[in-house]
Amino acid sequence: MGAGKTTVGVLLARQLAWRFEDLDTRIENCTGLSIPDIFERLGEPVFRQVESEQLEAALVRAAQSGEALMLALGGGTYAQPGMVERLRAAGAMVIWIDCPVEQLLARCATVANRPLFRDEPSFRELLAARLPYYEQADHRVPGGDEPQKVVERILSLSPFGRLSSAAPECASPWVKP
Repeated sequence: MGAGKTTVGVLLARQLAWRFEDLDTRIENCTGLSIPDIFERLGEPVFRQVESEQLEAALVRAAQSGEALMLALGGGTYAQPGMVERLRAAGAMVIWIDCPVEQLLARCATVANRPLFRDEPSFRELLAARLPYYEQADHRVPGGDEPQKVVERILSLSPFGRLSSAAPECASPWVKP
């Protein structure tokens, strides 16, 4: 939450000529509700179910089309049961944008549409619970800088060194939390 997944994902996808999708946007489009409204009206379990369904739909579409996909996951997606295994089974590469906690707090405190952000202690507790999952990502990239610098770090990873000059029709979906 607050790491800049969407901002970095859009820039990265543009640079690679890949399709970009934001999982939260898919969820909002599917339900016709904002993320905070889903949490408030339907609860987190319903949100997580829709999240799982929309992730599956995005992975299936990417696999069937052979289209390269940059998918920004929600901050809690990767920490849900079975998600690490599902993304690995899909052949997705997961990148964790690791930002300093103080910066995450500052970003989240100024945005009203984060239903799981209540206060600093609960945020730190939530982050601590998610860290063991984030640490299972294929790559950890320091965040907290200008988005273009984060993109440059990602592009310097060996998988992207091979892909950045490849045709955008690369068959594997690539996902980042």
